[in-house]
Amino acid sequence: MSELREQVRDTYAAAALRVTSGAESDGCGCGCGCSDGGCCGSGSASASGPVMLEIDDTFGSALYSAQERGELPMEAVAASLGCGNPTAVADLHAGERVLDLGSGGGIDVLLSARRVGPTGYAYGVDMTDEMLDLARANAAKAGATNVEFVKGTIEDVPLADGAVDVVISNCVVNLSVDKPAVLAEMYRVLTPGGRIGISDVVAEDHLTVAERAERGSFVGCIAGALSRREYLEGLAAVGFEGASVEFTHEAAPGMHGAIVRATKPALIP
Repeated sequence: MSELREQVRDTYAAAALRVTSGAESDGCGCGCGCSDGGCCGSGSASASGPVMLEIDDTFGSALYSAQERGELPMEAVAASLGCGNPTAVADLHAGERVLDLGSGGGIDVLLSARRVGPTGYAYGVDMTDEMLDLARANAAKAGATNVEFVKGTIEDVPLADGAVDVVISNCVVNLSVDKPAVLAEMYRVLTPGGRIGISDVVAEDHLTVAERAERGSFVGCIAGALSRREYLEGLAAVGFEGASVEFTHEAAPGMHGAIVRATKPALIP
């Protein structure tokens, strides 16, 4: 499991460095979507700016509106490697505290910070130093003061119990080597009545683990994906209620970008 985690770390460190260095991208090693000969996009760069990944409509910045992309530093947009737009489905409100698991270059944290406003707060957790450096630089460029990026794994989140109202994540749970621990950590850090709004790659129930691996790599967000049934059962096992998994678009045969929602039960007076 540690070898897989290091592969994920190395892949996303390379993606961050590709954005910050302004080096010409070869279109691969950039995270989700780079599997089985397919890449998440091609890169281009100029002498005056960082690389911009031209990602297709299955992964990356194309899943955000032009208005959302225009609100953020170009480096945050270029580093987007997810399979959805969790801030669009999390129903964020002013004053809420939000946690983004596997926050990468910070796009979802920065968008969340805008939605919750100055009375709210947005945290990002990531295990990759290069991504954390990029995210903090993006926050400074955006003038965001209600954000914090902290180093940690999504299996062991460095926040207190009940610290947030909402947990979001963008195509990262499938990369975990211990998914039950991730789901348990989501539950732990949420306040009673809190909720999750996650974008992830999810398999149809009939696909075996081996069949998922045939469709793409682990670091490409395919081989490690849970099935819909596994997701629902895992969320229920740690205590979530009202869980749902909604397929949105196909990422590979029998594998879908999906929206995952669930709620932590509220305290009974």
